[in-house]
Amino acid sequence: MQKIKAAVCHEFGQPLVIKEITLRAPVGSEVEVTLDAVAICHSDISYADGAWGGALPAVYGHEAAGKVTAVGDHAKGIRVGDTVVVTLIRACQSCASCSSGSPVTCETPYDGDKGPITTAEGGTLHQAMACGAFAQKVVVEASQVVKISPEMPMDAAALLACGVITGVGAVVNSARLRPGQDVVVIGAGGVGLNAIQGARIAGARRIIAVDMSEEKLEAAREFGATDGVLATGKSPWKEVHRITGRGADAVLVTVGAIPAYDSAPRYLAPGGKVIMVGMPHSGDTSSYEPVILAAMGQGMVGSKMGDVVISRDIPWMVDLYEQGRLKLDELVSGRWTLDQINEAIADTKSGSARRNVILFD
Repeated sequence: MQKIKAAVCHEFGQPLVIKEITLRAPVGSEVEVTLDAVAICHSDISYADGAWGGALPAVYGHEAAGKVTAVGDHAKGIRVGDTVVVTLIRACQSCASCSSGSPVTCETPYDGDKGPITTAEGGTLHQAMACGAFAQKVVVEASQVVKISPEMPMDAAALLACGVITGVGAVVNSARLRPGQDVVVIGAGGVGLNAIQGARIAGARRIIAVDMSEEKLEAAREFGATDGVLATGKSPWKEVHRITGRGADAVLVTVGAIPAYDSAPRYLAPGGKVIMVGMPHSGDTSSYEPVILAAMGQGMVGSKMGDVVISRDIPWMVDLYEQGRLKLDELVSGRWTLDQINEAIADTKSGSARRNVILFD
């Protein structure tokens, strides 16, 4: 057992507390990773604010990268010294979902209260999202990590654990976009910018960003959007129909705002699909006219973590980054220390940040 520093949530909606916790050694197919970087995702903030409930005290954080410093007796394909991306996708590789190629919806439950971390006194400490990466080290299943080049900047690598694969994957895996199709991305934040990149990489004809902010629409153009539409207008979907001539083949909702979900089907072309990426709070509901979707052959589909298979999808995204075709460095808004995590979270909540990243010594 070893002592490490972590940012612990003791009460929903209150600042995280930096303190020592206990981390046990990896067993079985687990690996220990000493982290170099962890990004702050809006999902971490939502959990810490109590939007989806959960056990406390807890350690959040799930977009991380670092080096493997210990392995369990049955860990396969990973060695001490490997540089890896650490994700929350804990796949058992044997349930119906995993066996059918959908590890993001693995059906084998995980009890974070019985994970590898405890309080310094030995009490229960919840490893949130099977990761708990707001800490100097993590112990996770080997299935949750992907080996990458040690030359890759760690702040950029951390983004591949969630925000990038969620946005790009929603386009290439969930929407299955074909070259020449038209795309609307509602929300030009961190995930939205990556959905825009995914549409560019996939060969979309028109990539239309919809956001409340002109500043974010300008950023969207830097990442590949061909057009920008302000959501503050009376009927922004009419502008999209004017631009494309028929609406969008895919509308990706990358924010958890209910008004965005309510309006999303209005942007669709006949036969188009709404891809639901953003996560509203538990209990929030949206409404739409199902008769229109039925009559127009349209649909709505959920996209969890971009429906990725991390061992397949992260390597080709790394390759695109190395070629200069996938922007990662430009996504990093600020770099902070673990002791500054509450300031970094506040900056993320302000809406101005693409991704804030905690760097470890």
